[in-house]
Amino acid sequence: MNDRPVGGVTDENEPLALLDRWLSQAREAGAPQPEAVAFVTVGEGGRPSARTVALKRLESDALLFTSALWSRKAREISFNPYVSLLFHWPTMGRQVHVAGRAAVAERELSLELFAERELSHQLQSIVSRQGEPIDDIERLRARHAHLMSVMESAPDCPSDWGAIRVVPDAVEFWEQAPDRMHDRWLYARAGGLWRISRLSP
Repeated sequence: MNDRPVGGVTDENEPLALLDRWLSQAREAGAPQPEAVAFVTVGEGGRPSARTVALKRLESDALLFTSALWSRKAREISFNPYVSLLFHWPTMGRQVHVAGRAAVAERELSLELFAERELSHQLQSIVSRQGEPIDDIERLRARHAHLMSVMESAPDCPSDWGAIRVVPDAVEFWEQAPDRMHDRWLYARAGGLWRISRLSP
């Protein structure tokens, strides 16, 4: 199961390829919600905020997420594009920390990812203004249930809903060891290449 760089060189010269392998292994091992990741942004005044989101797709050089574009994380990304992500699979004894820059992706990708969502999730994006104050959640549930019962086709992707692309400049892999000599190795972007180094536990 272990995938470790040896002598600073690995057949996974791209860290997202190794992340993809770890995600696959987490799924195969039955780890709960393997695509769940803590997504940390920084707003005005330098205050960090975190939330758990789901990874939607891995590109060769980026991670893709979706979000309402009025949400706090989208607003904070527009103010400060630097973000951190943390995958944690406790049953696997593994973590991956990603640091990089986030930006709203092209509209075509947003349309594609919206079309891949289940109908109930598409309608939730329309019914709920994520993060805004409400008086009663039951009204939202009732509207969502009504739309689920009457919609004959999938809705259009809202103009203020989109994809967020995170391009990493550092990726750290961490693997637990029984003696607490945990294995850590860091991919740091150096120009167009990745420099790999081991870190002390």
